[in-house]
Amino acid sequence: MNPRITDWHGLRVWLVGASSGIGEATASALHARGAQVLVSARNAAALDTFVAAHPAVHGAAAQAWPLDVTDAAAVAHTARQILLQGPIDLVLYCAGHYHEMRATSMDLADLQRHMDINYTGALHVLDATVPAMLLRGGGHISLISSVAGFRGLPKSLAYGPTKAALTHLAETLYLDLRPQGLGVSVVHPGFVRTPLTARNGFDMPALITPAQAAQSMLAGWQQGAFDIHYPKRFTRWMKLLRLLPYRVYFPVVRRVTGL
Repeated sequence: MNPRITDWHGLRVWLVGASSGIGEATASALHARGAQVLVSARNAAALDTFVAAHPAVHGAAAQAWPLDVTDAAAVAHTARQILLQGPIDLVLYCAGHYHEMRATSMDLADLQRHMDINYTGALHVLDATVPAMLLRGGGHISLISSVAGFRGLPKSLAYGPTKAALTHLAETLYLDLRPQGLGVSVVHPGFVRTPLTARNGFDMPALITPAQAAQSMLAGWQQGAFDIHYPKRFTRWMKLLRLLPYRVYFPVVRRVTGL
């Protein structure tokens, strides 16, 4: 469904939200394969540590671009500076915010915070990068969504809808941009051991490491996939749940979660 990316040598990848977790692990894996990785996040110290640990070996050295994705002007400025160095071959949006929330204890400010980081931040990055990719007639956009966006889940009042929006966004981007020569993919992780999932107070089935997640993503890009999901022993069950009618789905979710 997308051009296969089999050789990363010389490619420039901008990873937004790469100070920890999946973003950091993916940046490290891409650097090992010869890509120049440009890492962004709010945590400038973490980015500097990453860059120091990833000097030029197979290709160009990693670069740190501290950034708050909720600041549209800052995103646009950073993208312009990066593009002055050369084209962006792939942009990965992996910035994320997560807190458990139920409708019985709604927090409007945190609901909005989820939307600002998980969804609107992606729009800022797209607005800053897509025109240059269209002008060039190439490049790849990848958005990290979640299986939590497949259907409504308990405790996911704030997080789930933003991930559902990212999935919908990626589908529409694919329809619009693939005919223009761009690649588009959406990533649906299950449970990955990150600072965000460390907040969960329940057992997480099929939990994997960020390094394992990164390898699954590289495999997906190599295969030219649109929907990259992992670990499949868990995500395939979540996909099946999408097919259930509501009269079956709601009782199943209550039974499995106990909520």
